[in-house]
Amino acid sequence: MRERIPGYRRISRLPKQLFHINPFDGDIVPSRVPLIAPRSGRPTQPFPHRWNYHDPIRILEAYFWDADAERGTGRHNRYLDVPGFAPVFVTRDPGLIRSIATATGDREGQFDRDTLPSVGIARATGTDTLLYSNGAEWKKQRRIAACPFGKTTLFQPERFGEFSQTFRVTVGERVDVLRQHLRQSGKHSVEMRLEPEVKVVMLEMLANNFFGAEIGYHELRERFVPALERVIDHIVSDTVKNRLGIPWRRFPSWNQRIANAKQDDAAFEELTRLVLAPRCEGRALWNQFKSDAPDEKLVSNLKVFLAGALEATTSYATWAISHLARNPDAQERVYEEVKDIDVYTPEVLAEASYLRAVLDETLRLTPSLYFLPRRATTDTWVIANDGRRLMIPDGTHLLLDVWHANRHEDHWGVQQSGYPAIAFEPDRWRVLSESGRSSKEILHFGFGHGPRVCPGKHLGELEVGLTVGALVKTFRFEAVQTENPARAGVSTKPADGTLVRMSLR
Repeated sequence: MRERIPGYRRISRLPKQLFHINPFDGDIVPSRVPLIAPRSGRPTQPFPHRWNYHDPIRILEAYFWDADAERGTGRHNRYLDVPGFAPVFVTRDPGLIRSIATATGDREGQFDRDTLPSVGIARATGTDTLLYSNGAEWKKQRRIAACPFGKTTLFQPERFGEFSQTFRVTVGERVDVLRQHLRQSGKHSVEMRLEPEVKVVMLEMLANNFFGAEIGYHELRERFVPALERVIDHIVSDTVKNRLGIPWRRFPSWNQRIANAKQDDAAFEELTRLVLAPRCEGRALWNQFKSDAPDEKLVSNLKVFLAGALEATTSYATWAISHLARNPDAQERVYEEVKDIDVYTPEVLAEASYLRAVLDETLRLTPSLYFLPRRATTDTWVIANDGRRLMIPDGTHLLLDVWHANRHEDHWGVQQSGYPAIAFEPDRWRVLSESGRSSKEILHFGFGHGPRVCPGKHLGELEVGLTVGALVKTFRFEAVQTENPARAGVSTKPADGTLVRMSLR
């Protein structure tokens, strides 16, 4: 009855918040993070605002500032508790990340996907999506949208053969363009940023090969990719800056900025319609789509998939190339493995063990999804695999910090995997395998985890494996810059745009 009183929960938390009483209970005791910490050297405040939202990894680092000096469970678990607001809990403990992600779903008492970090996406695509919805609505959206991307559908021999052929043609054509560009330059090598090239390839594979659209390469490159990039940039800033929650498309075109944003939104809408059009003919994946939902019910999910898949696969591929460009020995080992491969089937990719290790190491060290947002729907006890227990209060916002969990020496360091956690070392996965660790124990959370794992996981692995394999087979590339920092928004990518010096093999 009390829960029905407006503001009751917020008011009931105030005494503990004012006296800094830890709201969590159990074996895992998180440490409290101060909202303001002058002279601490902390990189930024532990919350997004208009001056730091463009660097979310730094915000996560703020939670764990000086945490390595601790020896208890607060070393990897922190919380922010500001009077009048729900607590924020951040963990870089892989065991806890796994348990919370596994306990996310539509059943009573399970965690929701926190919609707070996704409000910008929802304003751009709609709220009736697999990404944004929770509970029964999420389960319904999953039935509608996820089927064509499942492993059993994608890896049917006839279906996979068709996709594989079109993927190879697309990637082959783009590699030929790069080859011709290099030859026409008259130089032995040429410097270029590969991210724009990879992004067009990924969108072309999604729109034309997978969805059956017929959109020309130049239109994708010159119109749709730039428009999508700007829409995605706006989504990130809109999440933080748009406190009123009014979609910008409702405003009159008072200035050129709003007018341009509306043009980008119109291009995104047109791309979605072009991708949806082949459904009526049952082309490509659409003949595997069993739902009788009308087209209008699919538009929002298609927008999320196009933007999300483009971001995730581009991140995955460009990071792999970026790492190989800084590790020539690893690059040559991949080349020796793929030089005679012409068809990238799931079986071939599984046998290409070193390429697989490179891709796993890429997702571990530089995951596209750098955190997983969750929210407690009631007071919830979480039990980790080792038996540790944690009670998370109702309404708590949870940030499962995959980026820092995967880079910490306690979890992925020399004692655990034979190599420093911060190093790119594909042989780490051989050491782990030889030590008897199963794949279920060694989780990098590169596609999320649990019931809300990314539905495009298997498609993304195939696309990236094919793209990276084809590039290594044709070119040598080395990094122009020594350092390899990340920039992060919806996903993470190399800050230099994957700037490499390329030469033909």
